[in-house]
Amino acid sequence: MTVTLASATLASLSHRTGLAVLDHLERSARIPVVDGLHAQGDLIVVPLPLIASSVQARPRARWTDVPPEGVELLRGAAGGNPHTLVADPGTCRWTADVADAEGLALGIFEASSVVYLLHPEHGGTGCAPGAYVVRRQREQWSRGSDLVARLVAD
Repeated sequence: MTVTLASATLASLSHRTGLAVLDHLERSARIPVVDGLHAQGDLIVVPLPLIASSVQARPRARWTDVPPEGVELLRGAAGGNPHTLVADPGTCRWTADVADAEGLALGIFEASSVVYLLHPEHGGTGCAPGAYVVRRQREQWSRGSDLVARLVAD
């Protein structure tokens, strides 16, 4: 996994999209850009080639361009804060029409330049150009002697 720094800051993304972030976040910090697996709260972003054998866009999937104000991918548990995919015009497309053997995928995006995930509590994370699957995260916990899997609630 490679991490680089892009020129975007939390303040510039928040201003451009109109999406607010919480006061505890440092708005002047540059947002790191990752070309590998990374997580943001209850989401995990996986490069498509890593799981292409189990997750694909459906053959007649409807793709939409991601507008500058972004696309809400998931809202936190109990109607909480949204995870929003943000991109420059014409640089990213998104589909929620996916087949996923594990049922965790929210969708796939393909980006020709850096795109960002923005969240009011977690701030921003950048994704290098490429194809990615956005999935819900699972965690395991013990219930007596059994291990139980559940979705991460953010």
